[in-house]
Amino acid sequence: MKRGLNVEKIHELTYIDKWFRTQLKELVDVEQYLLAQNLYQMTREDFLEVKKKGFSDKQIAFATKTSDKEVRMKRLELGVKPAYKRVDTCAAEFEADTPYMYSSYDLECESAPTNRKKVLILGGGPNRIGQGIEFDYCCCHTSFALQDAGYETIMMNSNPETVSTDYYTSDRLYFEPLTVEDVFNIIDLEGPDGIIVQFGDEYKLKSQRGAGHVRIWGTSPDSIDAADDRERFNAILHELQIEQPKGGIAKSDKDALDIAGDIGYPVVVRPSYVLGGRAMEIVYSDGELVTYLENAVKVDPERPVLIDKYLSDAIEIDIDALTDSHGNVVIGGIMEHIEQAGVHSGDSACMLPTKTISQSCLETIRT
Repeated sequence: MKRGLNVEKIHELTYIDKWFRTQLKELVDVEQYLLAQNLYQMTREDFLEVKKKGFSDKQIAFATKTSDKEVRMKRLELGVKPAYKRVDTCAAEFEADTPYMYSSYDLECESAPTNRKKVLILGGGPNRIGQGIEFDYCCCHTSFALQDAGYETIMMNSNPETVSTDYYTSDRLYFEPLTVEDVFNIIDLEGPDGIIVQFGDEYKLKSQRGAGHVRIWGTSPDSIDAADDRERFNAILHELQIEQPKGGIAKSDKDALDIAGDIGYPVVVRPSYVLGGRAMEIVYSDGELVTYLENAVKVDPERPVLIDKYLSDAIEIDIDALTDSHGNVVIGGIMEHIEQAGVHSGDSACMLPTKTISQSCLETIRT
């Protein structure tokens, strides 16, 4: 369509029903309209029409060659905010009071936020095959614990097939994408006393740093970044004299090939700021690495790729521990993987207690 083909011609070539093509044509027309606009000359009506078509602040910023922040400020200046509707769980047969909300650029908001002390919890989004459900488990028990402590809990998650999005888990639930724009919209509406981000995946954690004026509860954004940023994490390990496999951070395809050549194959490659083993792969040659970089990830300074020496015949150990602000640490368990290191924990099994780990190694772990 962007190349000038009309709906009839595309239907003739693809046999895709014209109805679908007509809907796509509407979106293409809106995008073309935005490309010709000056953000600061757009009216409230312009913004409402574009937002009703589903365009995010990021998409508007891209089309108008501005930033997400500029778009958000202009949108709020014009008073353009989403309204939240309740999901009718009774199909209009009975009056429904289920606190399930979704956003719409309509006039009437049905959310009815309260003035109680409250906390916003960000969920982990859609579950994937091979991924554990620990994010959802943590979201649920966080909500239960906060309710016991007298807080109203607000869950924000985009997966209706999880326990965290059941009606009894939280006081209010928003079925919304876990993006900066949508999180800020909920913050503006609800005015929570705090926000808990630890139970989303790491991309979401990174994207929520500095969530406006709302305090992030629990692990600080800086501590989260120290664990996720490989350069900072390597510095911590060096300071603590903890050994680690030789590795590096690639910010370009050339970096990746140079680092792998220096380390020696096989190597483990994976994107930064992800959980769940997504896009992690063991590669054995330059050719396999090039294929990985072409198909699995896009490498740039904002999204570096982590490359580490793959340890053959290694034993992998999971350690679950809790710590408080005073430095007290409680180790809940030390688990030995049955499969070799490199098999993602969501696809493997563990033994508790360990069977082949020496006592001296266990003491090293504990201290």
